[in-house]
Amino acid sequence: MMDDYNLPFWIYTGVLTVFICGAMKKILASHLSATPTLVAWLGATVLVERLWAFCLPAVLLMALLVLACCIYFATRTGSPPATLPAHGKAVLITGCDSGFGNATAKCLDALGFEVFATVLDLSGDGARELQRTCSPHLTLLQVDITQPQQVQQALLDTKAKLGLKGLWGLVNNAGVCVNFGDAELSLMSNFRGCMEVNFFGTLSVTKSFLPLLRHARGRIVTISSPAGDQPFPCLAAYGASKAALNLLTNTLRHELEPWGVQVSTILPSAYKTGQSSNHAYWEQQHKQLLQGMSPALLEEYGEDYVTETKELFQSHASQSNPDLSPVVDTIVQALLSPQPQASYYAGPGIGLMYFIYSYCPFSISNRFLQNLFVKKKVMPRALRKQSGYNLNLSLHNNNNNNEEKLK
Repeated sequence: MMDDYNLPFWIYTGVLTVFICGAMKKILASHLSATPTLVAWLGATVLVERLWAFCLPAVLLMALLVLACCIYFATRTGSPPATLPAHGKAVLITGCDSGFGNATAKCLDALGFEVFATVLDLSGDGARELQRTCSPHLTLLQVDITQPQQVQQALLDTKAKLGLKGLWGLVNNAGVCVNFGDAELSLMSNFRGCMEVNFFGTLSVTKSFLPLLRHARGRIVTISSPAGDQPFPCLAAYGASKAALNLLTNTLRHELEPWGVQVSTILPSAYKTGQSSNHAYWEQQHKQLLQGMSPALLEEYGEDYVTETKELFQSHASQSNPDLSPVVDTIVQALLSPQPQASYYAGPGIGLMYFIYSYCPFSISNRFLQNLFVKKKVMPRALRKQSGYNLNLSLHNNNNNNEEKLK
């Protein structure tokens, strides 16, 4: 049913359309006296329909912008939203060695949560920092989420500590970007590696802890990526795994609603996490990519093309935001909001990116994505040769044409 607030707009639009149709009918009928009135009416109707089809996207875009501005200012000027108490609630976070997981574990511990933080290395710098800075309510668990036995052991340890109390929150943070580069250049093992951690590992943890979450009517908060929704160049392996994760999360949201379990996805912008600022990491990734390419493929693309990709990724990572608080604050909001959102955009520019991708023509969204992320200037070697051949052929044809004219 149409919203009552929209009725005046559609009434005015209908009246305007009828008025234009009538005016066009009179104009055509007066100039085409020999033409039947029906033809004039049809011509006016077709013209108005074409004009309406041309103007409608602009009208809708303007309406969406006005609505977005109203919502933005309403949320900015309104009172702070109410939140649930953190005391007494238990949360398990995966991937707390560094990055979002490490920062979130510290924040939730400070807020009074009982935190279970999984790390790959109990003797690593991240684990020792959490032990040193957090309260005794934080429990460290050594878990590789791709190993079912370790996931099950973490479940047993968590149950033993919680007793009859359920688990309020699961923060699925652990993830990897195994490789960068064009899909054709990436090894199948890179695709499998991303899927193993980002999708199957997260699925394993979620399925294992769901009984505790259902018991507490708790929350699942999954850290995903815009690369799972939009085709970022040279991130096919990572993006495909995140796309699978997004679909899984959306499905769980529907399935777990009757149980009272709320499911949210967080989509962060570019932040300095993990190995993003490690120069040796990028060199190692570059070396592995070159070693994995066949001689024929390397000849087609060229080493300079692969090197430029590495340099662009490294430059993009160096410009990323080191302040992780927007993502951490969003995780807290998803855990404590009485009515958590299905999706959260954490960081500047993400909402605009999704708006452009969803509502603008492909030519605009595609250009925006390319200019935003990987601005490649070096073409694959085979295409450069082909372009040079076509240029030489064009020059040769022009010279022949000039000679013919001189004759």
